[in-house]
Amino acid sequence: MSYGFSVYFGLDNTKEENINLLKDAHKLGFTRIFTSLHIPEANYEVLKVEVREFFALAKEYNMDIISDISPNTFKFLDLENMDLKGLKNMGVKTIRIDFGYTEEEISIMSKNEHGIKIQLNASTITKEFFETLDEFSPNYENIDALHNFYPRVETGISEECMVRKNEILKERGIKVCAFVQSNNRKRSPMKDGLPTLEDHRNIDVKKASNHLFAIGNDCVFIGDSLPSKQELIDLSSLDKDCVELRINLKTDDDICTKLLENKYSSRTDSARDAIRASESRLLLENNKIKSYNTVDKKYGDVTIDNEGYLRYMGELQILLTNQQKDERTNVVASVLQEDFYLLKYIVEGKKFCFNKI
Repeated sequence: MSYGFSVYFGLDNTKEENINLLKDAHKLGFTRIFTSLHIPEANYEVLKVEVREFFALAKEYNMDIISDISPNTFKFLDLENMDLKGLKNMGVKTIRIDFGYTEEEISIMSKNEHGIKIQLNASTITKEFFETLDEFSPNYENIDALHNFYPRVETGISEECMVRKNEILKERGIKVCAFVQSNNRKRSPMKDGLPTLEDHRNIDVKKASNHLFAIGNDCVFIGDSLPSKQELIDLSSLDKDCVELRINLKTDDDICTKLLENKYSSRTDSARDAIRASESRLLLENNKIKSYNTVDKKYGDVTIDNEGYLRYMGELQILLTNQQKDERTNVVASVLQEDFYLLKYIVEGKKFCFNKI
């Protein structure tokens, strides 16, 4: 569920570009596609022709096609309102409720017999919405949520808003997704990018996606029309459960370098002055770490204790304070200053990993 891209028929891309995007994304492990079938600027004559061919190939790849729907969408597709079987026959697996449906209708659709999943608008939900929805006993196991993207500059939501909405959704076990923009071809008509967070406007895909995963989103979609192959690679390289930190190496020691290649969990008894890896000493096996680069330590430094620290040998930490040198502790790397902001998300039990620059 981790990666998705977007396609908009009858707008910026040719049919061939959309098909090639689908093929490239499929090869890289993308499993979800977002599309909207009610974009005012789209050429609907072109859209009608392209939709069915694209959907057929996506269905062949067993990809999850998510379509924004409203009563107008069914009309456009020559289907009866709420005809979920008709959507399934086209290849749609998830419908995102955009507007035009009551909480009762959403609940009814969540219990459909056609295997269609229901997706809520994560950016606009409220506690009051769920209080009403709960009255109709929806099937929450068949519901997830996707935040909006925001074409107009300065209208994207804040991180605080996203975290607040996500908490409401996760209280009900609902998985949450969000958008980052592409910097390759931005979607018409604004062409200012389609991120969820305003902080991510004009930010590269990997950095923005890593941030979204760090704050607890379960899936990231590239919102714009035609992401580059490199942007697809960058997103697919991320692990949604692991905060990736870019580091500069300060060691050529094989043992310590190998330790930096692992994924770690922050200890649940979090220290005041450092993020402590739960697993590093266990991974050391029978190796010995000699003392080297035992210099004064700074915020963001990555350290590994050497044999002088006895049973703590192999202890890996990311420092949250400046500390004096200690002959028992080697400074093996430093987190890039641009990634310092990610450290606050590595809370108790959170996984983290390193990307050597």
